[in-house]
Amino acid sequence: VAEAAARANRLTRLGPSQYLIPGLVDLHIHAPQFPQMGKNLHLPLEDWLQKCTFPLEARYADQAFAEAVYGELVATLLANGTTTAVYFATVHLPASVALARICLAKGQRAYVGRVAMDNPDECPPFYRDASTDEGLALTRDFISEVRALALNGGLVQPVVTPRFIPSCTDRMLEGLGRIAADTKAIVQTHCSESDWQHSYVLSRYGKSDTEALAGFGLMRQRTVLAHANFISAADMGVIKRQGAGIAHCPLSNYYFSNAVFPLRRALDAGVHVGLGTDISGGPSPSILDNGRQAIAASRALEEGVDPAEPPGERRRPGTRIDFREAFWLSTRGGAEVLGLDAGVFRDGAPFDAVLLDLAAPGSNVRAFDGVDSHQDVLEKIVNLATRANIKGVWAEGRKVA
Repeated sequence: VAEAAARANRLTRLGPSQYLIPGLVDLHIHAPQFPQMGKNLHLPLEDWLQKCTFPLEARYADQAFAEAVYGELVATLLANGTTTAVYFATVHLPASVALARICLAKGQRAYVGRVAMDNPDECPPFYRDASTDEGLALTRDFISEVRALALNGGLVQPVVTPRFIPSCTDRMLEGLGRIAADTKAIVQTHCSESDWQHSYVLSRYGKSDTEALAGFGLMRQRTVLAHANFISAADMGVIKRQGAGIAHCPLSNYYFSNAVFPLRRALDAGVHVGLGTDISGGPSPSILDNGRQAIAASRALEEGVDPAEPPGERRRPGTRIDFREAFWLSTRGGAEVLGLDAGVFRDGAPFDAVLLDLAAPGSNVRAFDGVDSHQDVLEKIVNLATRANIKGVWAEGRKVA
């Protein structure tokens, strides 16, 4: 087999400083927000949306602008080792289909959603669905158009995407639940992200985000719930029973969520969890960065951060994760949320892989003979590897970066 691959110029031999890891899975990306990544992170969530994000997303009515940004975004994520990506697009049908087409052309496995948002009380007049009926019709059209893309074969799939409960009327949420059931498309949305969002839903329905989404038929097998910082033990039970999962976005949680997601508790409860960059609420396109921050967030939660509180009161014992869980969340954990046989090397699984070179120019990682075990090398990769170390990326056996 190796000889045949060499003759076809398809054989890659690893050098002594090189390692192969499974492709990385990013469960939560706001594709249109890529131009503002790293900006405006000082604002509270509701101000950030109304003053910065909605005006930017409205620009994607311009198809040329959309295609230019999306091409750069997908290339950037592939270069960072993301072989599977879950995207929020915008309300615009042509631009959202363009994102799916670009992912397909570049070879990235992708789940793309046209965002539905029709609540005039929470969405600005310049950026929302013109009516509930139009928003539902555009969602159905989007699903049909993505599934009909030439040469798709399931590499790129459509997602039913209510932005979050505050942005949608009850009719919209009910209709999207029916569409998800009719089309068997997966669902993605935000869940209990911040104090503001969590309190809004409690005030509107007298129940949690999790319970409300379940009531609308949106808590389904493979539903991707972004953030979920304020979910209760009962919510975790609902999420697990429904076969849904959580996109843990540790970097953006620092800025917008007012809390640290109880990751260890969710994992111990058997809830499916993976990682999301949450571009642009998170200021890094790297899942490796977010894995490191997942470790840091869990340690901060366990040890506490307020020196004015006595140790026993600021601590939450038993909440930390380490590099092994972070690596799993970055790969297999995210794949499990999506029901994919990916994020792992084994017979029958798609060949999604990232080639890392620890001797690459600009590398922060070094492995020392006689000092570092294979486990030590993995820990160093999780804690130190950057885009500079990535020398090859494959998705479904195709070299994509």
